[in-house]
Amino acid sequence: MKQGSNKNLIPIFVILGGGALLFISFGIRHSFGMYLVPISNYLDVGREVFGFAVALQVLLIGVGSPLFGALSDKYGSGKASLLGIIMAMLALIWMSNLNTSFDVIGSQALFGIGAAGCGTAVVLGAVGKSVKVENRTLSLGVVMAAGSFGQFVMVPIVAYLIQKFSWSDSLFYLIFVASVMLIFSFVLNFSGKSASSTQGTNQTIKEALKEAFQSKSFNCLTTGFFVCGFHVTFVAVHLPAFLKDESLPLWLGGWSLALIGLFNIIGTLLFGHLGDRLSKKNLLALLYSLRSVLFLLFIILPKNEITVLLFASILGVLWLSTVPLTSGIISVVFGPYYMSMLYGIAFLSHQMGSFLGSWMGGRLFDYYGSYDVMWWICVALGFVSAAIHIPIIEKPVARLTRQQV
Repeated sequence: MKQGSNKNLIPIFVILGGGALLFISFGIRHSFGMYLVPISNYLDVGREVFGFAVALQVLLIGVGSPLFGALSDKYGSGKASLLGIIMAMLALIWMSNLNTSFDVIGSQALFGIGAAGCGTAVVLGAVGKSVKVENRTLSLGVVMAAGSFGQFVMVPIVAYLIQKFSWSDSLFYLIFVASVMLIFSFVLNFSGKSASSTQGTNQTIKEALKEAFQSKSFNCLTTGFFVCGFHVTFVAVHLPAFLKDESLPLWLGGWSLALIGLFNIIGTLLFGHLGDRLSKKNLLALLYSLRSVLFLLFIILPKNEITVLLFASILGVLWLSTVPLTSGIISVVFGPYYMSMLYGIAFLSHQMGSFLGSWMGGRLFDYYGSYDVMWWICVALGFVSAAIHIPIIEKPVARLTRQQV
């Protein structure tokens, strides 16, 4: 009885530990948009430099995610996340002492690699392997909601620290906060394997990759996920600067990103719950369509405190609600055994979109003197992504079907 109780507690510990990791790592990552203007002014460069630096960061999160996912699958989620946290802390130390554009780019690149180790690929893989299949999508939504809550809590705090002290001094506080993740990385060592997660154990990594890339559903899913990255990183990096250009108060940028994080808690829990009951691909198509409509309305409507905060709140519901649905489809189609690695590959596509969203935002702003073109690109890409998700087939591959017989 006692042993059974301990087994029942393991998924709860993993969800709590994984949620805490995403709370801190997401909070730090989504605070970087607050540094765009002060660091660009400090170095006396255009916005493209910082935009490119963050673009490289998110791209390397994507490149590192399948690698850390494979390490997690082979050696354990705790060890993979520990390595990532140490690299992220070193990057923040470097960023607090930057003097050149190279320092900005280099520190963000190092942070990107480290963030892959304490990000979604490792955490969602650990959670996916520890919970029962009937609760999996909701559980993934819970840890994503924790990450969003970190964004809500930390972005306004970082904005306050930058105003109260300076951008460089504020980073020392972030280094301390990042060190707390070391504790929670240990919790992921308890990541177990539910009965359903053992499906596919007779597959090699090479066979799993071949199966995924030959799947039309996987390719559609990863292509559509590219758009999610483009949207969220453009907004996260450039929205505070956009609002400043609109002559709106400085606090509005921080609180807009915070509200996105707060309402994303509702979105990830809601769509995580719906994903266990309704078609995940149809929910994803709906999400991307609603994003495009929202961006279109934001372009047309006047910009003031009310419209901006309303925009941020609605966008928050649609923000990263895609993640539990996307990872859930991967788990359904291919089984959870190689979920960390396969989601990491999909996430690489997401981060390639993030790279373009961040870099193009800075590049097109420096060229045109406004973000208008980027907003219209966001509208078009949302509708394209919605269409791409329609052909996805949400059924286990033949290998899993045969095992279940």
